[in-house]
Amino acid sequence: MALRVLQLGGQLEMPLSRPMPSIGPRVHELRVRDEGKQWRLIYRTGADAILVVDLFRKSTQKTSKLALDRARRRLRAYDEHQ
Repeated sequence: MALRVLQLGGQLEMPLSRPMPSIGPRVHELRVRDEGKQWRLIYRTGADAILVVDLFRKSTQKTSKLALDRARRRLRAYDEHQ
């Protein structure tokens, strides 16, 4: 449902979504709870698309360096091919 809000041009705020400026501009972390598990989806909003660059199960308070690096790498690759 949250992704649909974004598709329609809406904005998501805390506690559902938080900005991730350390990854890049317009990058956010969507927080999803499913059957007692916490999931995180890293996405970037654009003029014509919502780019989902990573999805992982959250098990600690801090987002792992691996997930941050993976998101940066995927966004860089996407931008280079545009």
